[in-house]
Amino acid sequence: MKKRIALLTVLFVLAWAVSASAEIKINLGLVTKPGSAQNVCADKFKELLEQRSGGRLAVKIHHSASLGNETEILQQIQLGQVQMRVITSGPFDTFTPIVRVMDYPFIFKDNEQADRILDGAPGRTILKDLERVGFKGLAFSENGFRNLTNGKHPVRTADDVKGLKIRVMESTLHKAIWQALGANPTPMPWPIYTELEQGVIDGQENPLWVIEVYKFYEIQKYMTMTRHVYSGHIDVASLKWWRTLKAEDQDLIRKAMAEAARYQRENNRAGDAARLDLLKAKGMQIEMNPDVAAFRAKTAGLKDLDLFKDPAVKSLLDEVIQATR
Repeated sequence: MKKRIALLTVLFVLAWAVSASAEIKINLGLVTKPGSAQNVCADKFKELLEQRSGGRLAVKIHHSASLGNETEILQQIQLGQVQMRVITSGPFDTFTPIVRVMDYPFIFKDNEQADRILDGAPGRTILKDLERVGFKGLAFSENGFRNLTNGKHPVRTADDVKGLKIRVMESTLHKAIWQALGANPTPMPWPIYTELEQGVIDGQENPLWVIEVYKFYEIQKYMTMTRHVYSGHIDVASLKWWRTLKAEDQDLIRKAMAEAARYQRENNRAGDAARLDLLKAKGMQIEMNPDVAAFRAKTAGLKDLDLFKDPAVKSLLDEVIQATR
């Protein structure tokens, strides 16, 4: 822990040596590498905020898990040691259960439906709830719809998943999804290329951009377009830090992140067709029409688990299920 703190101190000092004139310096932590979906949002946010503030607010992006894994950076944000981050929603569910609603399997049928719900009242409820555990929720960008890859055999129906060792995020819900499907879910921090290559795990599940950017086509032969979870990013700030800001600076940050999130979602979706073509060209065997009904049937009972017993969580889940029918 002392080594981690010392490393953070050195990184922050170096980061701000070139931006000493900025009044407010924002450290934004990411676990992904440049070119990833999270980084697209963070880069656009940095561009907008620094431009609109005339350089008075400066953003330093710490990528590739240089500040720690998902959970570690979230803990640093709670303490105010890191000011902001863009992160997949899954790891939040160990901090507050309400985010499980947006990761519920097969709840969104398409991007437009996800946008309507998350940009609407249900999304505002989730962002507001994060304040209970030290986060200021600002906007939703996205990973995209998650799909299964593996190096063992083709998967068309839910029965084909049985026994596969699948990497999942540090998320109680994501672990429960793959247990229901008969897999052996293995929580593991990012990145996971080496573990896939060495056969420590059989497969993983992520949107198309992840499979492309992290070159999983080199080590995973089979992909199934399950689209089992719409994977959003929650773009957050440290609530402890946020409360030290003037209202005008809060407004600048909020608006810049909302615009960056919209930009990133459009950018991400525009590239999916080309990504699919690339993965096919790279030799992946892609099941385009799996038996989604079989996957749905095996995960239908998740809403009755203790994961959703909290009255506020259950109420929101029911609200979103009704809104997406």
